[in-house]
Amino acid sequence: MTRRILALIAAVSAALVMTPAVAQAHGHGVRPLARAHAHNDYEHERPLADALAHGFTSVEADIYLVDGELLVGHDPEDVVPGRTLQSLYLDPLRQRVRANHGRVYRGSPVSLQLLVDIKNTGPATYTELDRVLRQYKSILTTYAWGKVLNDAVTVVVSGDRPRDLMAGQRVRYAFYDGRAADLNSGTRASLIPLISDNWTNLFTWQGVGPMPPAERTKLRQFIRDAHTNHQRVRFWATPDTPGPARDALWRELVAADVDHINTDDLAGLEAFLRGRSSAKAA
Repeated sequence: MTRRILALIAAVSAALVMTPAVAQAHGHGVRPLARAHAHNDYEHERPLADALAHGFTSVEADIYLVDGELLVGHDPEDVVPGRTLQSLYLDPLRQRVRANHGRVYRGSPVSLQLLVDIKNTGPATYTELDRVLRQYKSILTTYAWGKVLNDAVTVVVSGDRPRDLMAGQRVRYAFYDGRAADLNSGTRASLIPLISDNWTNLFTWQGVGPMPPAERTKLRQFIRDAHTNHQRVRFWATPDTPGPARDALWRELVAADVDHINTDDLAGLEAFLRGRSSAKAA
């Protein structure tokens, strides 16, 4: 065997050695949490990375179109040139998916939901988003000619989303975030796979005392109806201060089989969900 071949084998072997730091960065050993959604994920110290370290399977990023860039931030004064959707989310996700043999969490079939909230100039921002997403299509769930092709990352567009523009695309790399009014509307999940709404617009209960029976029935029917149409459900503006009220509301959401629990408290929701899993296994 020649020196050249031996050197090549050594180089390949070295590349396959995964240090603990690299393994952690790519989520090895982290069990994904199907219901965990990171609200305003970009406000954490390490956008995306912190959520993935806690096992979250859905993350949210607000974007503004500014001078041709898709900048991430909650308000216009928060955006910074170069802090783009690509640099914070799409590039690290592509790198991670490649390292994990086509998945965000190695060995898990779950598709990470990237909820992109358009904050300005809806059609223009979406048009640029669509152009950008084409560059990452190798990892994205895609709608093409009437069929949905599932992949490692599923982009769902919220906020100022141009419905007619999206519905008219024959090939699309993102999906539409619906509202309660879209439930039972006949619109297919291939356009609207997610139904999101403000909790306080639909329910009065905030976790204090028992949930009113009529509201529990309404919640469970809402989720059943969505699931019948193969749609997922997320509520925002739910109580998010640690304590008994938040835990009570989260328990009702899990019992109703909600798909995404909205939180800013990554560690708190992870502890809640993993605690429930441990209790079931005991």
